[in-house]
Parts: sequence; structure tokens; C-alpha cells
Amino acid sequence: MFADRATIYVRSGKGGDGHVSFRREKYVANGGPDGGDGGRGGDVIVEVDDGMNMLTNYRHVRKYSAGDGENGGKRNCKGKSGKDIVLKVPAGTIFKESESGKVIVDMSGDNRRVVLLKGGLGGNGNQHYATPKMQAPKYAQPGQPAMELTVDLELKVIADVGLVGYPNVGKSTLLSVVSNARPEIANYHFTTISPHLGVVDLDGGRGFVMADIPGLIEGAAGGVGLGHDFLRHIERTRMLVHVVDASGCEGRDPVEDVYAINHELEAYGKELEKLPQIIAANKIDAIMGDDDPVARLKAEFEPKGIKVIPISAATNEGISELINEVRAELENIKVKPVVFESEYTPARDDGSNSFEVFYDEEDGVYCVEGPKIDKMLGYTNLDSEKGYTFFSNFMVENGIIDRLKALGITEGDTVRLYGWEFTYYD
Repeated sequence: MFADRATIYVRSGKGGDGHVSFRREKYVANGGPDGGDGGRGGDVIVEVDDGMNMLTNYRHVRKYSAGDGENGGKRNCKGKSGKDIVLKVPAGTIFKESESGKVIVDMSGDNRRVVLLKGGLGGNGNQHYATPKMQAPKYAQPGQPAMELTVDLELKVIADVGLVGYPNVGKSTLLSVVSNARPEIANYHFTTISPHLGVVDLDGGRGFVMADIPGLIEGAAGGVGLGHDFLRHIERTRMLVHVVDASGCEGRDPVEDVYAINHELEAYGKELEKLPQIIAANKIDAIMGDDDPVARLKAEFEPKGIKVIPISAATNEGISELINEVRAELENIKVKPVVFESEYTPARDDGSNSFEVFYDEEDGVYCVEGPKIDKMLGYTNLDSEKGYTFFSNFMVENGIIDRLKALGITEGDTVRLYGWEFTYYD
């Protein structure tokens, strides 16, 4: 199966939590805070690998996670940073946010190595919170949470020239003759089920990249066969070489073939039919009878500005003329290769909304619950005055007090935070 799309889940590393500890040395009765910082979480990085041309690996393994940062330790020991994970993809791979379909990054042009998701920063140890008034802080900062995302990968081949046409018209043979590509070639339909890229070397560094786009059929733009899978690869090409079977050995008329394929390009809706085009009338060595299909092609399309070059990929006849014509056309095309702009920037969920405030009518208390509250209670000493003040400020800064007031709390009411209860005073 042709693998040009995949959906995967990616997760960066969580930052390690800061540590709460105090110096404990002989003859030092009251050592200061020495809790170390947490380590940074690993990044999710995407990188272009020029040796890849498919997304096969990502159709089998669908979950990728970077390493979490280690928690800080005592004696000012910082936690070890989490290991980055690098996802290698072919050039031309687009990463999209799965739910919205918006482009995150297009691995084309200058985008060779990009950080897709940043790892969480490590939390500060309690040594950072020592002040002249609070010399023994009993709390530390938690590490930033991981970032996670479901992304769609979509490969759109990057090439200067795209070879299009019906199956079995000789596109793969032509590519193998003019470039260093070695596509599979056989005399049956759909030998090519994935694009092949080949570099056409010319003197003076004037070479170009040519792609053999798998054979199209009528109805391709509507999704018939692998139509959409094939057509998306033409979007980036600067021009098209339309290969037709001039011999008619498949029982089709070459003029009708050109119109049929151009209709599919137009129906796809990406203005592909407006790309500069040259018709390569292939298999002229197999033309039989008195009919001159090349003359009919020229009479039909050259008045419309489409050059027709008769060739035989099997005998190399007309190949040099075709390549020279393609090179000349490319030099006249000033349009830059298509690189899709970013539409979506992954944002870290810092847990600011991961709590709820409600009134428990049965017990007659106001409740504050959620992952962020649970985490804050885990590293705050509410038995100490400083810790209680720290947590009170946290509730104000995060809008919890405002929510309680909106529910109608008054002085003397009870507020419950998991196992803790306290009386509210404004």
C-alpha cells in the first residue's frame, strides 16, 4: 500500500519537579534549603531525511514520546534532562493538527529540522524560595507538564517537473532513461503505486528534479482509485510533462487521453491545469498504420501553447529534445516552489483550568478539586504559616476565590480541598 499519509500521537517530556530538602551536616543544627531543580523534559523534533520517500514507518508505530525530566534531589542536585525524540520524514511532509486540519509545519524549503513540541521546564527547588523572612521554605515548584498532540502527516512530493498520464504509457521508463532513478517497470497497469524522484543532470548545474506521479484514471479527482493520493503530489511541481501513448496500443486515442487527464487536474480544484505543460508523445517506435497521432496532437494542442515532443523512451529517440525543452521552460518559470505556511502553533496546557469549584449541598461546603489543586497540595505545607500564605496567594492568582464568590460564599463558610477544610474569611 502506498504510504503518503499517517496519523500519529506525539508527546514531549514532562519537566521534573523541584525538590524540598535542607542541609543536614554534623555540627550544623539548622542548615538552609538545598532542594535541587527538576530536569527539563525532552523535545519532539522532526527532521528531513533525504533517504526517505514514504511514511511507511508511521503507519505501523503510531505513538512517540520524549523522555521526562528527572526530579531534583537534595544537596542542590539537579534532575537529569529527558531525552529528545527525533522523527525523520521525507522532504515535503506536512504536519497538521488532526482535529482542525491546520498546518503546523511544512518540512520543505529551509525547514530541515524543527522542534514540534517543547519539553516542559524543570521546577525550581526550595532553595530558590529562601528569603530573609522565609529562610526555610517547605515548598518547591512542580515541573511544567508535557505537551501532547495528535497530528496528521501528509507527504506532497517536491519536484520541478511532474510526469502525468494514464497508467502504462511509459512514465517510469522515461524517468529511468533521463535520470538516476530506478523505478519498477513492467507491462501492466499501476506498476507505480508511489511517486519516484529522479535528478536530471545537465551541464553547468542546470539540472532539475523530475517525479513520476502514479498513473491517473478518469474519476481520479473524485477519489476513484488512488486519485487523491496521486494528485496531491502534483501541487508542488512547477510544470508538467504529460506522457501519452502515441501508438494507441492500449486502445485509447492520445488526444482524448490528454483532455481526460487535464479534466481530472482541473476537477481536483488546486489550479493544477494552469501549470505549464509539455506533451511527450511516447512509443512512436510502435506506431502502426497510416494514422499520424503525433500530427493530430500537434494540430490540437500547439495552437493552445502546449508543445508536443515525439519520443520513444525505449529507443531514446527525441529524449534530448524533450529534456532541452523542459529545461528552457523551467528557466522561464519564476514561481517559487510551494511551501505551506504555518496555521497552528501547539500550546502547552499548563493546567490553569484543570480544577472545578462547586457547592456540595449535602455537606453544606464549598469544594475545590482538580489535578492542579491536588498537585499544589502535594508540595505545600499548609501546617506552616508561610505555606498557608503561599497557597492562599495561589488561590487568588488562579481565580479560585473569584469563583467561590460567584457561588455566593460568605465569611464563616467552609471550603474543602480534598482532605483539607478551612473557614473562609474575606
